[in-house]
Amino acid sequence: MTVLFPELMAEFHVDTATVQWITTIYLLVVGVTMPISSYLNRRFTMKSTFIAAVILAVLGSCLMIVGHSFPVILCARVVQGVGSGIATPLMINIILEQSPHSKVGRLMGVGSLVITVAPAIGPTVGGSVASVLPWRSIFVIVIPVVLLVSLPIGLVCIHQTRPTQPTKLNPLQFAAIVIGLSGLILALNQTGVAVSTAVAGGAWASAAAIAAVSLAAGVGALVFFAWSSRRSFSPLIRLAWLRDPVVLLHLLPYTMLPMVGIGFGYVITNLAQLSLHTTALVAGMLVLPGALLGAFFAPVGGMLYDKHGPTRPILIAFACCIAAVALMLVFSMHLTPVLLALFYFVFGVGYALGFSNIMTDAINGIHREFTPDGNAVFNTALQFGGAAGTTLFSTVFAIAQAGAGAEHSPAFAHATAVGGAWTFAVMLAIVCVAWVCLFAAFRMSARRAARA
Repeated sequence: MTVLFPELMAEFHVDTATVQWITTIYLLVVGVTMPISSYLNRRFTMKSTFIAAVILAVLGSCLMIVGHSFPVILCARVVQGVGSGIATPLMINIILEQSPHSKVGRLMGVGSLVITVAPAIGPTVGGSVASVLPWRSIFVIVIPVVLLVSLPIGLVCIHQTRPTQPTKLNPLQFAAIVIGLSGLILALNQTGVAVSTAVAGGAWASAAAIAAVSLAAGVGALVFFAWSSRRSFSPLIRLAWLRDPVVLLHLLPYTMLPMVGIGFGYVITNLAQLSLHTTALVAGMLVLPGALLGAFFAPVGGMLYDKHGPTRPILIAFACCIAAVALMLVFSMHLTPVLLALFYFVFGVGYALGFSNIMTDAINGIHREFTPDGNAVFNTALQFGGAAGTTLFSTVFAIAQAGAGAEHSPAFAHATAVGGAWTFAVMLAIVCVAWVCLFAAFRMSARRAARA
């Protein structure tokens, strides 16, 4: 959908800060659904959970086809997000529960490949289809693939290896997660709206007030969730394992890096169209080499993890990411489509080599009993990071574009390029902080091993 933002802005008469909710609300719903994956994993069979995810995916696509107003499109994305929020942890639980320990890194790399190939080819498919057909045709194509390929394979191949448990869902804790994550994303979005409106000379007080209330509600809800989880006999997610600082230093980068990794899908496709004046098809193609070919390095990263351990494979991979983003920042005002695709390819390879290993290393460090809980938290962090990144970077662009005139004017293109430079600077800071967290985690692990 990100490659279609300029077209959707024109069709639904919305601005940059509003249209990004098509992606943000999807990622946010995926994130708030994933915390119940631990409950679903214990309460229901894997096959029934898979069927529910398929039904939601098809229903969401049908709504996208018939929806002709922006609120309906957002509702469809909510339905699709719930389906993905159920399906992704299911796949990872199967890998973690049923894989030989010596091959966990490799198979987690394959799982990461599956997760990243879709957003890798998504902008290219979106741009290709939209260049010859109405953009809703994308979802007409998706439905038979899900029903005729995914569903039969899942029904045949998914097997139940453990009994279900009569676990109960804690609705109050689930509501706290929904309010907490949604409040933080809304606060970030409305802060950007307030700043961009102020730059353009408009009334910004109401957006600032919404941002403050949302931030307070989000932080308060998450604090309540952590407090109630410690006192609940059967919490939605058990969090005791997060007391380990090494695991926490893995979780922080796993939240921060998707801000850049997923956010690039928005940044590159919109920067290419609004500043470099490429078509939607070309903008989608710019993402393809780095995202698709890079994704195929995920199993390689897993094999390096199995052979050499976590430290060198992860730190070297993200050092490449830092170099790629730094080059984008240096050339930000002189970028060409070729340079943009080249730098993103370097980033995509490094990201794919290292990212799945962060979660693998963290989960391997906690007791196996808490694997579903760790899976839920890490996957929620991934999706929340993606939603936050898309919101943050669209906000930066909106601030840079404020008061720059019509969308296709030279002043607007220059303002978009400036927004790109600001965005690359923020991305560089995020990746550097994540690298430092991982370095500290590995140093701490090494000291523990030496004492042992």
